[in-house]
Amino acid sequence: MRQHRGWIPGRVLIDSSAHFILSNAQDINHARAIARVKAKRQHLYTTTFSRAETHGLLLRRLGRWAAVQFLKDFDRNPTVVVRVSAGDEQRAREIIFSHTDKEYSLTDATSFAVMERLRIGTAFTFDRHFAQYGFAVLGPDEP
Repeated sequence: MRQHRGWIPGRVLIDSSAHFILSNAQDINHARAIARVKAKRQHLYTTTFSRAETHGLLLRRLGRWAAVQFLKDFDRNPTVVVRVSAGDEQRAREIIFSHTDKEYSLTDATSFAVMERLRIGTAFTFDRHFAQYGFAVLGPDEP
């Protein structure tokens, strides 16, 4: 895990892969993902970029109804949606340019930047890039 003494305990960022699984009842990890979100007492965050990426993914793979339902669920959801700032985008570019051995997407890199800025040390994700970058991960193999 990234060495950072300033992480705020209990803060977790949900990325697009976890949002997709939470929205897809047919996914083999769906029940575990739902249970994990309900069981942990955490402050949940996501980004505007992740929300847009998830909407597009749901639209392509599961259709319009699932994509619209995903957006409507945010009205009833305690997850804080963080607007990606110009500074976050600049930091994301720095991350992408400096990690030449990794294939980080702009969405992932902006999530990393937001996590650094908000001192979030853990991601709820099924994407290996968050662990590669050094964050703690709640994912498919966590108890």
